[in-house]
Order: sequence, then structure tokens, then C-alpha cells
Amino acid sequence: MTEGRGAWPGRVTYLVLAFVLIAAPLLPLNTVPRPYATPDILLAVTGAWAARRPDTLPVLVVLGVFLLADFLFQRPPGLYAALVLLMTEGLRRRSLRLRKGSFLGEWLAVGTGIAAVGLANRAVLAVVMTPQPPLGLTLIQVILTVALYPAIAGVAHVALGLRRPAQGEVDALGHRL
Repeated sequence: MTEGRGAWPGRVTYLVLAFVLIAAPLLPLNTVPRPYATPDILLAVTGAWAARRPDTLPVLVVLGVFLLADFLFQRPPGLYAALVLLMTEGLRRRSLRLRKGSFLGEWLAVGTGIAAVGLANRAVLAVVMTPQPPLGLTLIQVILTVALYPAIAGVAHVALGLRRPAQGEVDALGHRL
């Protein structure tokens, strides 16, 4: 994805994908509320991007995307964005170890981050006594998101070329990835 072209194509691809994933649930295709929770695909895509290509996912991009999602999905502004930012920074710090490990290790790291975001969000909302859905729906959403991660990572690898950089790989300017 970013071989020889710098980090900008990866950033633009992430932004376009993020805007599509934000806009799709807002389309009025079905006006009846669902009795079930759906996976947070944007969170899983962001986790895959942070684990595989953290050089193309700047902090301000993550913050901007999830702050926009907070406003559009009528969540408390900034809470979910801050939690996702903590998750991506944790994955960014582990990216060298994740590069050397197996996909199972990556899945475990991203899954732990997804679970931490979901449960920390719920805990903070409970402390400030904000109404929220039942705990079962939150757990189902976390489980579905973690379970869907391998498919999302596979599609990102095949369709978008989002892969872990090889050891010793450098960008167009000669900087180590």
C-alpha cells in the first residue's frame, strides 16, 4: 500500500473507509430499532490499521474520525475517541513485537484493546450515570467485533494491501518502518 509512495495514500484510504463506515449506519434503510448489537467495524478496522501500519495512522486522524463519529452517533463527545486513541497508541507501541509474531498474537492484542475500549466506555458512562444499553448488548458487540477481526484483517490485506511491514523494510525516504 505504501511502498515507494509515502504514507499519504494509506491515510487517505483509511479516511475514505472511515467515512463510509460512519455514513453507512446513518442511512435510513430501516427505521425500526434492532433488538441486537452489531459489531463496531470502524473500531476493528482502526485496530487492524494501528497494528499493521501505524506509520499511516496519525493521532490527529484517529482523533478526528472518532470525534466525528461521537457527534454523529450521539455519544458523549470525546470519550470513545479518547479510549480508541489509547488503544491505537498501545498497538503502535507494540507494532514491532506484533510484526515478529503470528496473526494469533495480533488478534489477541487487538481483541484485548477492543474489549478494553468497550468495557472502559461502559464503566465511565456508569460512573457519570449516563443511560446506556444493557450489559449483554455491550458484551455481544465486543465479542462480535473481536470475532469479526480476522475477516476484517483478511479483507484489508487482500483488498487494500494492508500488511505488516517486513523486518528492515524502509519507506521511500529510507526511514525504517
